[in-house]
Amino acid sequence: MSLAERRDAVAWLESHVDFERVAPNRAATPTLQPIIDTLTAIGSPQMDYPVIHITGTNGKGTTSTLTSALLRDMGLAVGTFTSPDLHAINERISVNGEPISDEALTLVLQRLRDLESVTGITLTRFEILTVAALLHFSDEGVEVAVIEVGLGGTWDSTNVINGSVSVLTNVDLDHTAILGPTVEHIARDKVGIFRAAGTAVLATTDPRVVEIASARADELGCPLIRLGRDFDVLANDVAVGGRVLTIRTSRATYDDVVLTLHGAHQGINAATALVATEEFIGEAIGEKVVRSAFGHATMPGRLEVLSRSPLVVVDGAHNPAGARALAATLDGAFGVGGVRRVVFGLLNGREVADMVEPLVSAGLTDFHVAAPDSPRAMDVDVMMAAIVTAGATACRHDSVAEALGHAREIADDDDMIVAAGSLYVVAEARAAALGLPSHR
Repeated sequence: MSLAERRDAVAWLESHVDFERVAPNRAATPTLQPIIDTLTAIGSPQMDYPVIHITGTNGKGTTSTLTSALLRDMGLAVGTFTSPDLHAINERISVNGEPISDEALTLVLQRLRDLESVTGITLTRFEILTVAALLHFSDEGVEVAVIEVGLGGTWDSTNVINGSVSVLTNVDLDHTAILGPTVEHIARDKVGIFRAAGTAVLATTDPRVVEIASARADELGCPLIRLGRDFDVLANDVAVGGRVLTIRTSRATYDDVVLTLHGAHQGINAATALVATEEFIGEAIGEKVVRSAFGHATMPGRLEVLSRSPLVVVDGAHNPAGARALAATLDGAFGVGGVRRVVFGLLNGREVADMVEPLVSAGLTDFHVAAPDSPRAMDVDVMMAAIVTAGATACRHDSVAEALGHAREIADDDDMIVAAGSLYVVAEARAAALGLPSHR
């Protein structure tokens, strides 16, 4: 494979409509038929292996990663499809924890480009990546795939699969212009991934979501495994470098398990991953596997410490629920005596005050504001006005990298700098802090 071939294949991918950068809407009647027809034309590779399918407003990326780690540590060949990526497309498609190589990605994109020319079916960028993942997993002979939903559930391009286990992590207000204005609307969309021949796992106790998920499971005749009834986190305590958990499932109790991720919400995600894996294999997981998978867990861009003195943390909090979880985590996970600064940027479609107020209440009072590198970036003036109204100070910057650089320049060793508001902000801050190349 030459660099020119890779460049041409990626250019073809990028020539397609990208709803991650240009906000979609539901003006047109949604349909999965184009991606179904494309998969049929290449022999329905998604039927070659069983799948664990994961959706939710927050936590689905971590739950997918931890589920894959548990399955991999059990000796299974595991394909994982997640989104978005931080620095390279390859991150989205991995087998046994290793991102797809440039060569393999180029080859699969070339195949799909040729197929498009024959069938005349034009997919969106995310649909192409979904097909690429499903095809690559078939080529690699995986024994199970863990597939993260991109947006919603019912009409997401990943919903062409039949999940042996379908997981709903939680539901909060996000993407309301697409999924609907209320939690109930969003929940009804997300439970569309449940399958009659599978098992559903629900990781929220919100009674509105429980009612909708239960009704859907009853309609399909599939078991529903619920947080607070069928599994629970009995202990979820701060520890050096993460949490210490005691998790109860219907099959076993796992005592004093170390999870190397920060935040109480990650304890729920870990329990959900554990239950999803148990439901898939049909038995309790060996304690050695659980301790290994959780004890070596990493999630780039999710409460990730990039450096110390000053402490620099990036977190993909991009909606109000994520902002609240971030604010709730800071005091317990990171003992900081100095000033708490924020490198901040949002995409349009967010309520700025709902994002800013939890951070200000957690003592993050010095905001360094920049528009993320996206066509959907929110105007800096709008963000700064909300920040000032919330009682914090705001400083304008031309880029996220510049904002981070200035925040570090004025910070003392005992200060904290958090980059949050959008995964685009996290990607840019992470690339700047670690000296990483980025496709963005």
